[in-house]
Amino acid sequence: MVFIENDLLGNVLSNKKKILIVDEELSYRELLREALGYRYKIIDTESCDEAILLAGLNTPDLIIIDVEASSRRGVELCENLKEDPETRDIPIILITSLIKKDDIILGLQAGASDYIIKPMCLPEVVARIESHLRTQDDYAALEHKDLLLLLELSETISVTRSPNAILRLIVNKLSKIIDVSRCSVISLVDGKKVIVKASSDMDHNAEIRLDLKKYPEIRKAIETKQSVTIKNVKNDPLMVSVQEHLSGLEFNSIIVIPLIKKESVIGTFFLRTVFREEDWVSERVFKLSQLVANIAANALENAMLFESMKSAQEYFEELSVRDELTKLFNRRHFYNRLKEEFSRSIRHGAPLSLLFIDVDDFKRINDTYGHTAGDGVLREIGKLLKSTARLSDLTARCGGDEFAILLPNTNTEGAYELATRVAKLVESHTMDEINNQKITTSIGVATCFNKNLQTFEELVKRADDAMYKSKESGKGKVVLA
Repeated sequence: MVFIENDLLGNVLSNKKKILIVDEELSYRELLREALGYRYKIIDTESCDEAILLAGLNTPDLIIIDVEASSRRGVELCENLKEDPETRDIPIILITSLIKKDDIILGLQAGASDYIIKPMCLPEVVARIESHLRTQDDYAALEHKDLLLLLELSETISVTRSPNAILRLIVNKLSKIIDVSRCSVISLVDGKKVIVKASSDMDHNAEIRLDLKKYPEIRKAIETKQSVTIKNVKNDPLMVSVQEHLSGLEFNSIIVIPLIKKESVIGTFFLRTVFREEDWVSERVFKLSQLVANIAANALENAMLFESMKSAQEYFEELSVRDELTKLFNRRHFYNRLKEEFSRSIRHGAPLSLLFIDVDDFKRINDTYGHTAGDGVLREIGKLLKSTARLSDLTARCGGDEFAILLPNTNTEGAYELATRVAKLVESHTMDEINNQKITTSIGVATCFNKNLQTFEELVKRADDAMYKSKESGKGKVVLA
């Protein structure tokens, strides 16, 4: 957000473009009013007849018409508006809940500029509106180099998927084309912390936390969600409380602009630019900063959506390979990795070992202490196994009270040593869930080396057979295949 005060700010706020909404459904009118009201003056009605009167009195900059308004008179209303010399040049966007080509074609033939199908996607609606309302006036005060900057910035950040990279691009590009002391993007986190996320004079990936008490211009932007401009920091009433912090600073004018998308401030970001000269906030600087903020808001939303989808995908992918109880890898993932590691072992001649681990007398634990206690024991054992294994090893729960550890590049001696450590660690561990009763494990160890095995199933069978031999020999033992 850029902060602009006095006449310039007053003109900007009083010249809000007007949108007329014609829709029988109150819920849709309220939805659009809430989403667009921060930026545009909204006039709405449910009646097509009243819409003609309102259009004549208010001369809106854009009209949104539900095709089905007033018993499907939306297309007729569009025709009437286009026949009137006073309203014929106003862009019209039609809204319809019918995905029928005939309805869309009739509306466009009647003179509509665009159409949107219900249920509406608000980001799409806002983008369409901004596109239709953008006129040559928005660019009139800009210089040729400004237009090139906007074009270059728009093209670059439209394909950038990192929010931090977008923020750095913004401050670097804008600071080069305007004579600024500093250009930065500030974020409000959790409604409390104010953090500089990117700045023209700051290293990449660095962040600085600000004391909001020392930045009344940012505080005002947060409270009003409106652009604020300080033409002279030394005599502006807003800056009186912080004069002691301004002495010696190399700037006199400030612009703060919220990066707004849809009905809210995106993550609450603000574009803050400071200038060395007094009264440096010209119409050109303000419009350029605002256009950059608009471009940034769209790109940031897309990047954040991409990041959230990527994070969600990674989260669900992680869930799909994890055992819900112990958080170790599950049986399916274990066998997929076992196949891969076995193939690698055969191909490169590297040893591959496998440990099968079974909790002794686990049924007795469940019968004596209950299944909740049994689950607690399994969780504890899962933690112990994970803490003992190396980062390159793969630890899994194969089902019930059976676990496995896959050991790439590990010979028989190394596998036997690890299995012995596991057995001793489990046996010596205090299990609160079962009143500190001792638990033992039976472990079978098998190793593939020098292509002594032809399939991964053979490795599994050897480890499994060794584990059962361990149980037969008295439990709590480690047996080599």
